[in-house]
Amino acid sequence: MHIHLDLVGGISGDMFIGVLLDCFPERRPELDKVMVDAGFASLVQLESAPADDGVLTGTHFKVLADSEAHQHRQYSEIRSTLASAALAPATLDAALGIFDIIAVAEANIHGVDVADVTFHEVGAWDSIADVVCAAHLISQSDVASWSVSRLPIGRGQIRTAHGLLPVPAPATSLMLEGFEFFDDGLEGERVTPTGAAILKYLEPDQGIPSGVSLGGSGIGFGTKKFDGISNVVRALVFNDGADEPWQSDQVLQLEFEVDDQTPEALAVALDQLRCEDGVLDVLQTAYMGKKGRQATSIRILAAPQAEQRITSSCFRETTTLGVRRQLVRRSTLSRQQIVVEYEGQDFRVKVSDRPGGKTAKVEMDDLQTVSITRREHVRRQVEKQVLDKGNE
Repeated sequence: MHIHLDLVGGISGDMFIGVLLDCFPERRPELDKVMVDAGFASLVQLESAPADDGVLTGTHFKVLADSEAHQHRQYSEIRSTLASAALAPATLDAALGIFDIIAVAEANIHGVDVADVTFHEVGAWDSIADVVCAAHLISQSDVASWSVSRLPIGRGQIRTAHGLLPVPAPATSLMLEGFEFFDDGLEGERVTPTGAAILKYLEPDQGIPSGVSLGGSGIGFGTKKFDGISNVVRALVFNDGADEPWQSDQVLQLEFEVDDQTPEALAVALDQLRCEDGVLDVLQTAYMGKKGRQATSIRILAAPQAEQRITSSCFRETTTLGVRRQLVRRSTLSRQQIVVEYEGQDFRVKVSDRPGGKTAKVEMDDLQTVSITRREHVRRQVEKQVLDKGNE
């Protein structure tokens, strides 16, 4: 699935959540449970309702919190609060990833260390809940890729804890470097800090991929009113056009080189990285590096939501000084592992659905117990048994 975000009026955390709920209303009850898991149920109240501005209809989402919830909180406090909550690992990774983006931008703007950043507007419980709800919808969906339209730049000033600031606010501008903007002449803030952090986290493309068909759409309303334009985000939901026996999604690819770590220490380090939640595979290739040194190139495939944590582990476990990253698209076949008994022994068999039909492959670890003279015969018989049963 691919989702294209059309920022008609702009984007905020509320608007992003609203448009996804308009596309997938069945997800709404999940957000209440997420608030319970996060320990926020007594602090905030979630409201979502149909919205109509006389031109468009959609969903308006809002997080309500009492005045005591609107206080400043340090970034470290928010990380600690979320880390101790009973959130799903993928939701936690996405929420921390979004907050990390905001914290880095704020640190750069104010000239402080990331650990010392204090969130003002974004530190309120309603804003924290916005990020967690958005993180849940992002991490628990089957969206393989995102794209976004040009962003409305807005005009004027906004009042913040730091006084009057130009639109877009400095930290917001930093988060949106690389995005394309346009000026429609309307006054006011069009992209909020939370909206900007969500967009940066999604790493959307500018265009819609080929080979997809439009499967639906949704509208998410903002609270502000603009003259002559609906303050909405529109989502266009695209499905793969081809009926193929594989699924497409995105994975994170991390790469780095090591030339000053002993083979024994590097082997231990890579074993540690393989055990990290979210890591799909770790590959290593020997090559000749600078100064004639024998070196190792490392490639890690991982869940995109785990980027910050796995990158940190790369720096902690190895001697590398830099890690490259990119999101890559992949196609994966539908597969399952079954256990087959043959001549009194259990064999694990991986069955895959390929375009030409099903294939079966016995796990080599299980074949090691068979004498080498009979190994190939047993392999063929077990795989034939699986395929014959599948064709019945």
